[in-house]
Amino acid sequence: MPAPPGTVIHDLARTLRRLPPSCGPVRLIAVDGHAGSGKTTFTGRLAAALDGAPVLHLDDIASHDELFAWTRRLVGQVLEPLRHGENASYAPYDWTSRHFGAPRTLPTAPVVLVEGVGAGRRAIRPYLARLLWMELADEEAWARGRSRDGTEQSEFWAGWVRAERRHFAADPSRPFADLLVRQCGTGYEVLPGPAGTVGSDQNLTHGDGPSAVC
Repeated sequence: MPAPPGTVIHDLARTLRRLPPSCGPVRLIAVDGHAGSGKTTFTGRLAAALDGAPVLHLDDIASHDELFAWTRRLVGQVLEPLRHGENASYAPYDWTSRHFGAPRTLPTAPVVLVEGVGAGRRAIRPYLARLLWMELADEEAWARGRSRDGTEQSEFWAGWVRAERRHFAADPSRPFADLLVRQCGTGYEVLPGPAGTVGSDQNLTHGDGPSAVC
């Protein structure tokens, strides 16, 4: 029988809370995957299950000129302050005006989530307690993203796909994922990832919601 709605995400939240801190006092959790794979929606639900855990969206750190060349800004503005037990302060990028905005605070907390393409990159992994990968093939994810954003963003998407391919060819995330997250109808399935760090006592290999069969 499928698990009751919300079971997988709440089980995952309990597991993440029990992890040792990885970035100063913070358990930093990354949610990576191809653009259009459902990272933002899943991360929002996970944050809610974690009683409103702070979330950093990498869309706020990247920019048109630096789709993936944002590591130094992320480390300096966010990761190092968290590592020292301090609130982070970063300038979110406005994709319409093409300028960075007024500083925004990311509070330190027992669990902090960072989501976006490249969240599991090599330079970030030493700060992470867990790396989650949204398990959706690149072409399918990109098709979903294009459908979501409409034809007016077709030129941007063409450039994005090229940049994402280059990034993951040079600095892949999925091989280092601790967990794979697959959307199944209205729920999710969470499976051990290639990194294989999930313990045998962690029951995360079942579906969530009434349409849990993938």
